[in-house]
Amino acid sequence: MATGWAVGMAVLLPFPFYYLLWTFPQSWVDLCGHDVDPSRRMAHVSHVIKAVQLIALLSVADFSWPPWYCCLLFLAGQFLNLKVFQLLGESGTYYGVRFGKNVPWVTEFPFGYIKDPQYVGSILSLVACLCWVPPFYVILWTMGYLFMMKVESCEDPTTRAKARG
Repeated sequence: MATGWAVGMAVLLPFPFYYLLWTFPQSWVDLCGHDVDPSRRMAHVSHVIKAVQLIALLSVADFSWPPWYCCLLFLAGQFLNLKVFQLLGESGTYYGVRFGKNVPWVTEFPFGYIKDPQYVGSILSLVACLCWVPPFYVILWTMGYLFMMKVESCEDPTTRAKARG
């Protein structure tokens, strides 16, 4: 039972962090200081959190050969994630606009075709893991992504951090 709670908490770990950074971007920029790129620092923290999430999921996983459609879902999800990162770069992927950076608007696929392609890619990858991971954790993680999609859909440009000179 305690393991289940710990895994659940690990799965949800990034979402308060993302919420706070999205909601209070100036505080993050100030915390990072003048010599640190806030998007790069967010990426570093996010990678550590992602490692904790993956280790937690591995602790409850039961591995066997996956069905073909799981492989297809995972590849499609990772393709979307890689494409988004390729088009937006680190600053675009890690809240650069919220941190006062000028991130160019992108209309190339998957943007303009799929709403929130990075989150969709992540959800597809998670659904692919249902062949190994108990559904509860996949649903919990997906709910975190859906929450952040909702939060990020209501951006108020006046709450962006001030651009550094």
